[in-house]
Amino acid sequence: MFAVLHVLGLMLAFFAITFVMPMVCSLLAGDGMFADFAAAAGLNVLLGLALALAFRRYRRELKARDGFLLVTLAWVMMSAAASIPLLMAIPGLSFTDAYFEAMSGLTTTGSTVLSGLDSLPPSVNLWRHALHWYGGLGIIVLAVAVLPLLGVGGMQVYKAESPGPVKDEKLTPRITQTAKALWLVYTGITAAGVLALHAAGMTWFDAICHSFSAIGLGGFSTHDTGVGYYHSAAVEFVLIVIMLVACVNFSRHFMAVQKLSLAPYARDTEAKAILIVLGASIFGITMLVWVSGHYQGFATTLRHVAFSVVSVASTTGFVTEDYERWPIFAPVWMLFLSCIVCSTGSTGGGIKMFRTLLLERHAIREMKVLLHPRALVPIRIGGHVIPERIVYAVLAFIFLYFTTIVTLTFTLLLSGLDLVSAFSGVVASINNLGPGLELAGPSTQYQKFTDFQTWVFTLAMLLGRLEIFSVLVLFTPAFWRK
Repeated sequence: MFAVLHVLGLMLAFFAITFVMPMVCSLLAGDGMFADFAAAAGLNVLLGLALALAFRRYRRELKARDGFLLVTLAWVMMSAAASIPLLMAIPGLSFTDAYFEAMSGLTTTGSTVLSGLDSLPPSVNLWRHALHWYGGLGIIVLAVAVLPLLGVGGMQVYKAESPGPVKDEKLTPRITQTAKALWLVYTGITAAGVLALHAAGMTWFDAICHSFSAIGLGGFSTHDTGVGYYHSAAVEFVLIVIMLVACVNFSRHFMAVQKLSLAPYARDTEAKAILIVLGASIFGITMLVWVSGHYQGFATTLRHVAFSVVSVASTTGFVTEDYERWPIFAPVWMLFLSCIVCSTGSTGGGIKMFRTLLLERHAIREMKVLLHPRALVPIRIGGHVIPERIVYAVLAFIFLYFTTIVTLTFTLLLSGLDLVSAFSGVVASINNLGPGLELAGPSTQYQKFTDFQTWVFTLAMLLGRLEIFSVLVLFTPAFWRK
């Protein structure tokens, strides 16, 4: 553990670099926040170096099991560090709310306790969106390089066909190559998103912020009314494209860029399933909302439904319409989609499409085995036979996923929160979606909850972002045995 604390200290000190972006923004905008961000960066450097020096004598090469502790502590500590500028910039903001906002940013959840976003200092607004961008990249590297050790992801499927650094699945020095390759692809898509959003009518500042949010599948906006502020079909279309791109496994993007070919997407079973589910859902909900007479004209209905469905299903959480006013089937189905739609290795949350496909094929196999007890029926996804160890690990993950939702929901019920708000808020938080229903709905903020309820949602965001196992494994006696 002491070796992990040494590395954690270095990470905290390095995290200070992320404050440079809002510092530059503050100088350009003249919003008076430069000194606050500089002080926060300096504090991170001092505390990080102090921690690293205090445990320097324990320095050694980290083992696989150390990765789980480091990842969990890093997300907890980085969120605390990221909350410092918010506390300085926003009068009356409590530490609970500042930490919630920072955790929501880094986990790319997008829930917010803030109002008056239009009047926030530009550097503070940029900082919130930058957290989505930093967190999204961290999630991709985590999914590719760390989570396969648990055997509950889907990256094992891509090992045989992935080139170069993406092929690596262990905590070795090659993780640096993985990070560099993914960073280049991630940055390129972000830059393209900025240009497209500006061409669609956003200011450069808003285009940068919303591209950060969209590529990270976050949901923060520079306006209280969210993306609905623009009333622009062009903006919504560009954001739909970015969100769909971010839904796909980023190793696929890397392979496509390296080979200059669309073939990697054609072989992606997850991506095909995502498009089929989203397409069917958009058509079905469009027909339901159109028949119910909420909008004039089929084209207008399709526009609003398509954006809302992709936004919620991709766990982004951008809002243009209060979809709670639609027939109840629509928002509940969209909340369900947030559990399953995103790919492994994307910036999205939830169970992931890989696990959904695996469960579906496991159920089909069990029915075949009931009819033919002696048959050997392997589970295949994308032409790859899935080892039984991964099947059992995914089943365990699904159990823990739903158990966590039930436990946190009952905890919120004990605190006095109503059932719909509690359940939908927990599902939205653990899926890193943001908006749920009722008090946690798309037309409200999370500032109305008590401090205790806010911390429960914060815990749900952390558990969901780190795939539950990465956190809960720390509480097993076996983890601490030598």
